[in-house]
Amino acid sequence: MKIGIGNDHVAVEYKKQISEYIKEKYGYEVINYGTDSTERFNYPVAGEAVANAVVSGEVDKGIVICGTGVGISLAANKVNGIRCVTCSEPYSALLSRQHNNTNMLAFGARVVGIELAKMIVDAWLSGEYEGGRHQVRIDMLKDIEERQKNR
Repeated sequence: MKIGIGNDHVAVEYKKQISEYIKEKYGYEVINYGTDSTERFNYPVAGEAVANAVVSGEVDKGIVICGTGVGISLAANKVNGIRCVTCSEPYSALLSRQHNNTNMLAFGARVVGIELAKMIVDAWLSGEYEGGRHQVRIDMLKDIEERQKNR
């Protein structure tokens, strides 16, 4: 499994710690699309880069981190085919995988501590899409994307 990870200048240390955590615990390859500098860096750049990597199949899933997780998730969700969830606790992360088949996770380095961030990542990575009744809603999201392309 390949995980794309991206961040802005606020989340450099979180990106490093989460990347190492995923490599050590799961043995997954982690590909960096974010900045390694604490110099100002615009989160939409990293959010879009990871989202494009997910949609193209370059990576299987993506994780993005900024101050709150909100801005970078908004950027990611502008890419057709992305379902990025911003989470501050594990339960929503798990259900987002099970019910919404999210392919990207976002959280905030200024919002959650690093150990909670690891628990959120664990819940999200362990969740498996249940399909069934949930597929109707995923199809509806895809329909919205298609309608928006034609505007």
